[in-house]
Amino acid sequence: MYIKDFYNQSVVNRNGTGLSEETLTLMYSLTVSVFAIGGLLGSVIVGILVTRFGRKGTVVNTTVLVFIASLLMGFSRICGSPEMIIVGRFITGIHSGISLSVVPMYLGEIAPKNLRGFLGLVPSIFIGTGVFTAQILGLHELLGKEEHWPLFLSVVAVPTFIQLMLLPWFPESPRYLLIEKHNVHATITALKWYRAKCDIQAEIEEMQEEQRSLSSVETLSVWKLFQDDTVRWQVLSVMVINIGMQLSGIDAIWFYTNDIFEDAGIPAPEIPYTTAGTGIIEIIAGLVGCFSIEKLGRRPLMIGGFTMMGICCGGITVSLILQAHIPFMRYVGVTCVVGIIAGFCIGPAGVPFLITAELFKQSHRPAAYIVGGSLNWLSNFTVGFVFPFLQMSAGSYSYLVFGTICLSVAAYVYVVIPETKNKTFMEISQMFTKKEAVPLTQGLIHVDQLKLKKMNGYGGMEHASLEFDSSSSVP
Repeated sequence: MYIKDFYNQSVVNRNGTGLSEETLTLMYSLTVSVFAIGGLLGSVIVGILVTRFGRKGTVVNTTVLVFIASLLMGFSRICGSPEMIIVGRFITGIHSGISLSVVPMYLGEIAPKNLRGFLGLVPSIFIGTGVFTAQILGLHELLGKEEHWPLFLSVVAVPTFIQLMLLPWFPESPRYLLIEKHNVHATITALKWYRAKCDIQAEIEEMQEEQRSLSSVETLSVWKLFQDDTVRWQVLSVMVINIGMQLSGIDAIWFYTNDIFEDAGIPAPEIPYTTAGTGIIEIIAGLVGCFSIEKLGRRPLMIGGFTMMGICCGGITVSLILQAHIPFMRYVGVTCVVGIIAGFCIGPAGVPFLITAELFKQSHRPAAYIVGGSLNWLSNFTVGFVFPFLQMSAGSYSYLVFGTICLSVAAYVYVVIPETKNKTFMEISQMFTKKEAVPLTQGLIHVDQLKLKKMNGYGGMEHASLEFDSSSSVP
């Protein structure tokens, strides 16, 4: 509300006349959705960045974007410039697009396979914590006052500053150091830092086996990724779950929660507190997913989460249609909003990023994140920009579109995507190689002719015959 007033007053000061309601809605929709356009750009350039700077290096070097965006948004009112808010949101989106691809990639590569799912969902918990923190700070008693909104927008610099102080002390991804930089000493040092008391012998041997299988393969571009028939189903799966993640309607819920609660009949003074309550649900649901993924697996969390969201989208539609006649239905609508958020945070919020890391070998992973991230942010922009107009035209029935998408993605995951829990990256690659009906030697580049031998206490390669079964663990 305050930002819309600022936009209108800025235009009055410039031109002497204010904005029409349609133009103001368009400007605010652009402010909301330009974040996703920045995210799209960030996800497109992430492949170049992670190859040049590494996983950790990319996260550290791109923090400057947040400080620039914070300054733009923080001083926008003093300068009387709505454009500074929009540009600041765009730059913040670029950083988010980079981070949402690099962070899961980094965590997936530093995690042992028995904890990869747990660490892969940790970002979704902290995203939920960030949302909840923003909701609390946005209350009228804190930064939700008219005079404080520029400060509120610039708060994004605080967690980034903490990250910048701590992250440089952490080692780079061991898989990146060995497979792409061929630095065995740095790999051993990093693994010892991350594994402490664990035996790292088998893990280095597994990485060296993957390195040998990729010895004649450079990091693929997006175009070459689409041309590679051996990863057709992996690419399609990444596309489906990333599009489904955003077109599930969660962004419509997040961006316009206050409007949804107002339509549900909740008194205006109570809406901010109700919205803040949904933030607690996000964190709890994220914790449930995080601590259950290694027991249940990836598939149940995605199938269950998308199915729950689909059912609740239908419930919102029914509640909005009937609440004028049955007052109790407004509570059903609020319950369904909570159900959508919970279903999303249990699985669809984090598992797609984790799955993107797990379905591909090192040479394909950056391009896969570009594809998944680009579709994710493009879908995010579509929902953020189109939903206000969809809501005006279709009303309550707009949520049926999201519900249908959620149930369709759940069905796809059930039919196509195998369980990847406790599998090495090579084993997962083999499972899809069999789905493609491609000879194993083509899918893994003659890895069956390679055998590890110990060299200076760590893995080396020699030609030999080695049975490699997808159900067995890597030697």
